[in-house]
Amino acid sequence: MTSIASTTRQLPAAPLLLALTGAAFVALFAQPMVNTAITWWNDPDAGHGLLLAPLAVWLAWKAGRAPNSASQPLLGIAMIFVAIVFRYVAALAAEAFVGRAAMLLALGGLVVWGWGWRQLLHWWLPTLLIGLSIPLPEIILGSLALPLQFQASKLGAAMLSTRGIPVHLDGNVIRLPGHDLFVTEACSGLRSLTALLSLGVLLGGLMLRHPVTRVAIVALSIPVAVLVNGVRVFGTGFLVAFVDPKLAEGFSHMTEGWLLFVVAFAILAVITWGAVRVEQRWLGEASNA
Repeated sequence: MTSIASTTRQLPAAPLLLALTGAAFVALFAQPMVNTAITWWNDPDAGHGLLLAPLAVWLAWKAGRAPNSASQPLLGIAMIFVAIVFRYVAALAAEAFVGRAAMLLALGGLVVWGWGWRQLLHWWLPTLLIGLSIPLPEIILGSLALPLQFQASKLGAAMLSTRGIPVHLDGNVIRLPGHDLFVTEACSGLRSLTALLSLGVLLGGLMLRHPVTRVAIVALSIPVAVLVNGVRVFGTGFLVAFVDPKLAEGFSHMTEGWLLFVVAFAILAVITWGAVRVEQRWLGEASNA
């Protein structure tokens, strides 16, 4: 009778602890959460986070508990403590990315505290997707965008030359007869590269079983994005030279970008299908041996 009563008295402790932990997390990381959501909504280069974040939550829920997972409170508390220190530093330096990274580290610490390191490894795909959804600092975006602009300009100019169009390449400016085509930061392909990298991680995690093929799909998404963006620059230059210079801007230019992203998605899907077939044959031969 005494044991039943004591168990009943202890039942509310878990929900109360969960509620207090959630309230403390929201109080500490409300600003990074709101700032991240606003960036997802307003910044086209970070808009993929609107899809990746809820998808990661759904995948984590679908994966469930890891076998033999056990709470590691000391490690979890240590991770949370480091996250709080980074959150304080981010507030002092007004650095949004550090605050967002601290928020992710605190979430990981809560998982380790509640279910252990095995659970975090079990949720490797949702964890990667959440990490990819976090907007990068402007300094990193700028350093990535400029080389991509030059690469897209080179590919586009080379393709235009094969069609007999007189082309002079000056940095990220493609000089055509009577018109200059500027490959701006928005046309660098960074947006499609980020989206295709996320798609490569998702396809590899859901459809492939071997780490080598998963890494290969993610790695191949980079040249696919660069190549397709070069084709976009070529298509824009071709329309400018032979149809109408106004087609290099506005709705038609945006539509062209979306159509070519669909093409890039299809290419990556075909590559993934090929990797699945290779895995089936490879793993099947290994099991027969």
